[in-house]
Amino acid sequence: MQAPLLLAIDQGTSSTKCLAVDGEGRVVARGQAPVSQQTPHPGWVEQDAEEIWASVRAAVAATLTEDLAARVVAVGLSTQRESCVIWDRKTGAPLTPVLSWQDQRTEPLCEVLRADGHDALIRARSGLPLDPMFSAVKAKWLLDRIDPDRRRAEAGELVIGTIDSFLVSRFGGEPVVEAGNASRMQLVDVARAAYDDDLLGIFTIPRAALPRIVPSTGPFPAVKGLAPLPDGVPLAAVMADSHSALFAHGAFAPGPVKATQGTGSSVMGLMAGTGAEAAERLHPGVCLTIAWWIDAPMLAFEGNIRSAGSTLIWAAELLGIDPAELARLAASVDDAGNVHLVPGFNGLGAPWWDGAAVATLSGFTLGSGRAVVARAALDSIAHQIADVLDAVRASGVPVDRLHVDGGPTRNDQLMQFEADMTGLTVARTDTAELSALGVAHLAGLAAGLFTIDGLARLDRGGTEFAPAIDAASRAAKRAGWARALARSRS
Repeated sequence: MQAPLLLAIDQGTSSTKCLAVDGEGRVVARGQAPVSQQTPHPGWVEQDAEEIWASVRAAVAATLTEDLAARVVAVGLSTQRESCVIWDRKTGAPLTPVLSWQDQRTEPLCEVLRADGHDALIRARSGLPLDPMFSAVKAKWLLDRIDPDRRRAEAGELVIGTIDSFLVSRFGGEPVVEAGNASRMQLVDVARAAYDDDLLGIFTIPRAALPRIVPSTGPFPAVKGLAPLPDGVPLAAVMADSHSALFAHGAFAPGPVKATQGTGSSVMGLMAGTGAEAAERLHPGVCLTIAWWIDAPMLAFEGNIRSAGSTLIWAAELLGIDPAELARLAASVDDAGNVHLVPGFNGLGAPWWDGAAVATLSGFTLGSGRAVVARAALDSIAHQIADVLDAVRASGVPVDRLHVDGGPTRNDQLMQFEADMTGLTVARTDTAELSALGVAHLAGLAAGLFTIDGLARLDRGGTEFAPAIDAASRAAKRAGWARALARSRS
């Protein structure tokens, strides 16, 4: 008999990726399918739920042959977070577009809620700042248009969910949402891992329209409609993509932190203590979230940075080059000096959560050339990650190592600067598909192919970058960034 396989599906913002993983944690096959985005107005970012479902089916078909499909014993699903859609409970048909986590159309609603004095309670209960990124205000915006009196939602005719919940609904059964994804909706009391009546009231979301919260290992319905995978294979694990990347790094205890760097960046690590204790001591600019729920909910801190890789793309277009040439240009100078690019294109995320911040390029002179601008764009990623980690350490949370993944981390110069600005050893993985790999590990754990100790001992390979500057030099560079940041926020 051939060895069993795990199938990991990672439904992301721009594509759906799949991995077939064996019992040793090795990737034996992979596939991918693109997903489009629509921007009907400035600041609006939408996707089509049916296209997302079709991309999942296409990615599975691109990954599995009939022979490989017959060996799959369990499936794991990781998904983009915070994006929100409403569908018909009876037919399963989407009734709205998917409002992406990037969508900013709900900022006026957030302003109204702030003016009404709700932001402090929202932050205290949900662990999240009041911001358009999270699902609750998106759900309110959508309901106001398709069910303004909430009649259908209160009758349970509608389901409001994140992408994991929508995709799992295609397999049948009662609508459910995985706990880590649910914690990003801003409707959940993060300390109790349960919907909060006060939050539901603030956002006018009827409880009857929400999926039931379940642990990261379910129970979930078995998969169907994912040919050539046979119907009936267990869906053994569901995770939010950033949480899954943390799991893939083997960061199963407080101390190690990961920074996933893509369009934006997610800086995350586990926290010790109960939800109430963690919420009380955590810096207000850093989110408290549920990383995963296996035996019990595991809490994590997270700083969400809005612009990382997108900064590099913008700077490359500004200079009339591609991102690869931008990296070569940045590498031609040792230091950006006093030139700083603060990428507040849509305000700033963690730890500032300043929607009024603007993008600035400061400190340049007539002698500042293209290479310095390129280097400043690169450096901005490291400085923003360091801002989050400074806030975390100020909360008394241990941080002893930085694991990184994502496209920008292929740049050695950036990795060295991240080590220098954070004062931490930076460990870069060789595996590109961390979100898929993490949920494969959890699915394998649930299916009995892995143990947690075995996962902790996995050789993850990669490259390490140690800090190469002293504390005084680091402080001087960070002070320069702080001055540029103040200009952006003024």
